[in-house]
Amino acid sequence: MVSRMTFWANKLSERLWVRPLLMCLVSIVAAFMAQWLGSSGLSSYLPDISRDSLETLLSIMSSSMLVIATFCVGSMVAAYASAGTSATPRSFALVIADDVSQNALATFIAAFIFSVVAIVAVKNDFYAQGGHFVLFCMTLLVLAAVIITFVRWVDRIARLGRISSTIDKIETATAKALTHRKQAPLMGGIALAPLPGPDIDVHILKPGYVQRIELTKLQKLAEQQELVIRLLVLPGSFVFPGQPVVKLSGQQPLDEQDINTVQNAFILGKNRTFIEDPRFGLVVLSQVACKALSSAVNDAGTAIDVLSSFARLFSQWSEPMAVEEQEACRFDRVQVPELDMMELFDDAFNAIGRDGASSIEVVLKLQKTLTALANCPVPGMREAARAHASKALARAEQSLSLEADKQQARLASYTDSQKLRR
Repeated sequence: MVSRMTFWANKLSERLWVRPLLMCLVSIVAAFMAQWLGSSGLSSYLPDISRDSLETLLSIMSSSMLVIATFCVGSMVAAYASAGTSATPRSFALVIADDVSQNALATFIAAFIFSVVAIVAVKNDFYAQGGHFVLFCMTLLVLAAVIITFVRWVDRIARLGRISSTIDKIETATAKALTHRKQAPLMGGIALAPLPGPDIDVHILKPGYVQRIELTKLQKLAEQQELVIRLLVLPGSFVFPGQPVVKLSGQQPLDEQDINTVQNAFILGKNRTFIEDPRFGLVVLSQVACKALSSAVNDAGTAIDVLSSFARLFSQWSEPMAVEEQEACRFDRVQVPELDMMELFDDAFNAIGRDGASSIEVVLKLQKTLTALANCPVPGMREAARAHASKALARAEQSLSLEADKQQARLASYTDSQKLRR
């Protein structure tokens, strides 16, 4: 239930209208609360506030907040366009989900709504004398919130959409997804094993990317029908109509409703997401590096920054995890395949090794990164790092024109560096 709520909460965070709508509702409630508080027994002890001064203050706020909100939207749109142009369009979801920018837009719009509602109420004598003072205090609090939010937002919008900021956001999202998968390598299920009896394939009905698999539904069905379910795809896979996504093994015949339950457990979308798909973050970082290495941009430094991000991400993956941090098996009738380390390295390093083969700076950074990762004590990481180091060196020897650069690349490669140590 928690993971499901987290998934949909992250999906909602990509919608710009959610927080402004919630803040508008809060602002309307606050405007009417002033009347209730002002009419309580404490109203006789509250100072008198001039109605004209209150109307003037609210009028200034309403006119200025609309301008600031419009400016905020324009700046955010420019930052989103910059992120899609300088980095990759796949990073748009992370940039648009920036908390500071969304909170700023929500605060400015909420302040505008609050001031408009309050002006209408004041002009129609909705508040008593005590209500004027309460409304005045609320107005000052709203102004303070607007000023603080504006200062924070100006600092953030200056960085939002920049290539370094976008890389940081992608790395953070990828690290979060990798940590979540590290805590539950099998997503709460069990490892692959021979199925206990005859099996049938369940096919998907429409194309799309698997964004989430509701293992709770599959476990419940498996318990009811005494089944063992094996997943054939993971979140991030693109599936076609008629493609098998699970195998069901059991003794009892299944009806159409059971098959529909299995199919509905797969949430499909037009795009991959960072939430439950660790490989997507690696792919997006690799795309950022490849775009920087294109002849139109020719920015080797960005590719080197991305390789540094890969080094941190895979080093984090290799760190041992405490037993109490690991999630227990919750779906003992659902077999789930683990992430393949070679596929993770393919997502991260294949494209950079190809597009950066003619840049000695990128080649050296790539070889040093793979050499360091080859020493990590994670099953499969050593073999994957050695294989990619060898492949990247072969590409570099074909692309580099200067023999001195080729020799430098050989010395930095995993195989030759091991020979030198011996």
